Amino acid sequence: MAKEFLYRGKKLEELQNLSIKEFSELVPSRQRRKIRRGLSEEEKKLIEKLHKKNNVKTHLRDMIILPFMVGKTIKVHNGKEFKQFIIQEEMIGHIMGEYVLTRKKSEHSAPGVGATRSSSSVSVR
Repeated sequence: MAKEFLYRGKKLEELQNLSIKEFSELVPSRQRRKIRRGLSEEEKKLIEKLHKKNNVKTHLRDMIILPFMVGKTIKVHNGKEFKQFIIQEEMIGHIMGEYVLTRKKSEHSAPGVGATRSSSSVSVR
């Protein structure tokens, strides 16, 4: 049995039927303030593109993930290239930039000669 998805007590179908203003009452304060102030022209264009197409490229990392976007594939720019991800139900209300990292994870190798007390006395030859 798969657990049914609920966002603040509402099913996905109910969320998709809500207007953006009604949906803004359910999201956290940062997203609610952004919606109340009004979406930018670029964000409105992105919403129109997503209604028409499935696979869309964008630089808008601060766009809020809305319920109608579930199941869509989006490519978000991370500063170097476009990273692709599929929007899932659990992502609703979050911001796209959270899912596309801009920094690589640093991977360190073994310490060099002289890095520790024991290796400082070892000859290099």
